[in-house]
Amino acid sequence: MVLPGVFFLKTRVAVAFRKSSSQRRGKLLTRIRKDSIKSETIEESDHSNRPREVGDKLVKSTVEPLQRVVSIDKLVQVLGSCVVKQKVPEKQNPAGNEHVESPDFVIGICKKLDEVLHQQGGHSIFEVPSSLQKLEPDAFIPHVVSIGPYHRNEKRLQGMEKHKWRVLGHVLRRTKYPIEFYRDAILPLEMDTRNCYDKLFKKFSSSEFVEMMLLDACFILELLNVAANGIKHCGYKLDDPLFTTRGISPFIQRDLLMLENQLPLFVLNRLFPLTWGQSIMDMDVSVDQLALKFFDSVLPGISKNLPKFKRNERPRLHLLDVVRQALRPSSRCVPSQYKQPFQTAMHSVTSLRGTSVVFKKKDSTKFTDIEFSKGVLYIPPLVIHDSTKSIFLNLMVFEQYYPRCSNDVTSYVSFMDGLINSAKDVEYLYDKGIIDHGLGSNEDVANLFNNLRKDIVFDTNDSYLAKVT
Repeated sequence: MVLPGVFFLKTRVAVAFRKSSSQRRGKLLTRIRKDSIKSETIEESDHSNRPREVGDKLVKSTVEPLQRVVSIDKLVQVLGSCVVKQKVPEKQNPAGNEHVESPDFVIGICKKLDEVLHQQGGHSIFEVPSSLQKLEPDAFIPHVVSIGPYHRNEKRLQGMEKHKWRVLGHVLRRTKYPIEFYRDAILPLEMDTRNCYDKLFKKFSSSEFVEMMLLDACFILELLNVAANGIKHCGYKLDDPLFTTRGISPFIQRDLLMLENQLPLFVLNRLFPLTWGQSIMDMDVSVDQLALKFFDSVLPGISKNLPKFKRNERPRLHLLDVVRQALRPSSRCVPSQYKQPFQTAMHSVTSLRGTSVVFKKKDSTKFTDIEFSKGVLYIPPLVIHDSTKSIFLNLMVFEQYYPRCSNDVTSYVSFMDGLINSAKDVEYLYDKGIIDHGLGSNEDVANLFNNLRKDIVFDTNDSYLAKVT
């Protein structure tokens, strides 16, 4: 059913908004008619000049917030007094009211429907449930840098905003590209970017949101650039705290692997050639590959897990998804002549040591490449450090909420949770070279795995470890 609605201005020009195929979650429109008013000429609002208007203001000042061109709240405020009240026939007005306040009534309903439709969309960047945030706030809330809209403008993260502006200025000077190039590249991506998040973020105007996209994307790409080519090559001082391992770089790596702290990968891909300048033309490299190299220090060996870059390859969703894809097991089925791995892992390492099961370290850069064959359980090595819990939890929550991805990381964590019940289990796996950790004790490692699955729903029958040929 189509909701009626046309807003009539005092200038006798009616402005209508039409839902297009590229704006499925756009604003629901209303048409309000008055029987005594004859049909007026309806002009469709032309948004073709909108990006240029926003962009011109961005060029004038890349520091000051930009002014929003069109806002639904502003539209309602301006046109509210111009909307004609609609008289309802008595047969359709059982309450006996003389009229219905159409602006407040219809617009209110449309806003609610708009929010519901947005929540049903194919989002890929989700807000972590409050129940999980309360249990593990350090795992889901960024410590030093905000990426995207969820934690933007938080006072405790404002120190890094100065570094973002410094990096943007450095990129512009190095590449010698005007800000218009960057503006024109990302403006068409604003609505697609907004739709990646499971919240509407109406508090951010169009100009503010575009500024955030530009600032955060250039910041991330410069981090990847320095990780790949070195501080000196990119023109920074060797002691720059932003890029040194003794500075804040490890904290930035952890923050960039938080689900709420993501930027769509298509934004990074769009700006990537601009931030790297002419050098990218002679290189066969992708943002995916650079990202894995950047995270190699927190996930050792992950930079080797991405297949050779193909220019026509469908891009990943965001940095967290790039890492998740690189951690997926090499084979979807685990060969076995006896029991399924999950059946074996119903018992702890200590219990299985008294049986015929033998544990061996497997040579693989993917810790998910677990194999059980002829009574031998082959498990790749896993390096555990202070950021491991945060990385695992964010990957698991993403697998829970994004319906188009597998649950490989959740399966692995559940498998290890079954094997490890005590510090003795960790000690044995450590002696076998399967687990290496820098935590306080083996007991801390056991507690880590035993607590990771809290509030995480998981079906072992849907695990890649439960599929056997």
